[in-house]
Amino acid sequence: MGLFRRKKARPVSPDRGADRGDLNHLENFVRTRRGVEAYIEPRTTVTETTVMLIADDGEWTRRRIDGPVGARRFAHRLGIPVYDVSLMGYPQRMRDYNERRKRRPELF
Repeated sequence: MGLFRRKKARPVSPDRGADRGDLNHLENFVRTRRGVEAYIEPRTTVTETTVMLIADDGEWTRRRIDGPVGARRFAHRLGIPVYDVSLMGYPQRMRDYNERRKRRPELF
């Protein structure tokens, strides 16, 4: 019967890659915010490469992207600056925005 036989291990992707919904969300964020910059976040053991978009007021969003090359291509296509977060870090305005959201969640 084989009820207690071990199943063969299959390679499983730790996470899904970017899809059209992710790209649509990112494009909409750029179109509806001012001063948006892209920050490439490297792949980890848990997630694929992501890009964080940060507006001039510190508001941000994060989505999967098709690797660092895909993130640079995306930023170039939309005409926004792109940075590697492992080299630059996150801007202070993002941390300030997060702090404002914690203190006054009813405003967001």
